[in-house]
Amino acid sequence: MSDENLVQVAAAMVAEGKGLLAIDESTGTCKKRFDAVGVEFTEDNRRAYREMLLTTPGLAEHISGAILYDETIRQATRDGQPFAEYMSAAGMLPGIKVDAGAQPLAGHEGEKVTEGLDGLRGRLEEYRALGAKFAKWRAVITIADGIPTRTCLYSNAHALARYAALCQEAGLVPIVEPEVLMTGDHSIDDCYDVTEATLHAVFEQLYEHNILLEGTILKASMVLSGSKASDRAAVDEVAEATVGCLLNTVPAALPGIVFLSGGQSDVEATAHLDAMNRMGDLPWPLSFSYGRALQAPALETWAQNTSGNVAAAQRKLAHRARMNGLAALGRYESSMEKGK
Repeated sequence: MSDENLVQVAAAMVAEGKGLLAIDESTGTCKKRFDAVGVEFTEDNRRAYREMLLTTPGLAEHISGAILYDETIRQATRDGQPFAEYMSAAGMLPGIKVDAGAQPLAGHEGEKVTEGLDGLRGRLEEYRALGAKFAKWRAVITIADGIPTRTCLYSNAHALARYAALCQEAGLVPIVEPEVLMTGDHSIDDCYDVTEATLHAVFEQLYEHNILLEGTILKASMVLSGSKASDRAAVDEVAEATVGCLLNTVPAALPGIVFLSGGQSDVEATAHLDAMNRMGDLPWPLSFSYGRALQAPALETWAQNTSGNVAAAQRKLAHRARMNGLAALGRYESSMEKGK
C-alpha cells in the first residue's frame, strides 16, 4: 500500500461521526467475559458472538471498522463468508491486533513491556492477505509509587515504533496504543503527568523510526483519576485535562485520535468523549475505539438466549454505537439513554 493509500485508510478510520469497535480480546479475556454471563466458552460460541456483533443492521453508520483477534479474522459467518470479507462489503474496515501481550519488564518490578515483534513482518503479510487494512499494538503503563520509570516508557515507545514501521512497510495503518492504566488511587494531575511523558516518548520514537504520521492512528487513554481515588474528577475536568495533554504532545499531522474506555462505564466513556468534542476546533478528530463499553449491553442480552436474543442484542450495540457516534460530534445528550 502506498503512502497515499495509508493516508486514505487512516482518514476513513476516523471519518466524521464514526469510531472503531474493539473485539480483539484475547482468548483469556473473552473467557472471563463469557464466564461472567454464563455462556459456555467454545469456539463456536465465540464465532457466533462475533457474528452477532459484526452483522448488526446499520452498524457501519457509526462504526468505521473493527479490531479483530487472530481467531476472529480466520472465522466466517454461518453462511461461510469470511468476517473480513463481510465487513468490507458492509462498509467497515477489518483490523487486527498483532501484539503478544504485556510481560514483566526485567529489572523493573511492577512494570511491563509488550512483546510480539519476533516474526511480526511475516504475520503482517498474512493478515493483509486475510483482508486486514490496519493493525493495533497495545502498551501498558502503570501509575504507582516510583513508576513508571523512564526505562519502561522508552522500552514500550521503542516497541510501538518498530511495530508501526513494520505495519507501514506491509501496507497496514498502525494503531499505536500506549494505555496509561486507570487502576490505582492516583489523582488526575498524576495521570496528566504520566500521560504527557508517555506520549512524548512515543512520538519521539515514531519520529526516529520515520513513521508516516498521516498514516497512523493514536489510541489514547483519557486523563482520569485512578479508579480507587477518593475524589474522582468530574466529566468537564477530565475533558479539559485530556485535551490539554493531547495539545501539548500530539502533532497536528496525525489524522485522528481514538480513545479506549479503560474501565469506564458505558455512559461515562460516552460523556467524556462528548465533552471533549464540545471544546471547539482541534487539530484532529477525537473518536472512540471501545471494547467493553460498546459490547457489554449486547453481551448481557445475547447471553440470556444465544440463539433467540440476537436481534435484541444487536439493538443494544446499535444504540451504544449511535451514542458514541454522536459524542464524536459533540452532539450527545444523556437524555438519549432513557429507556435503552
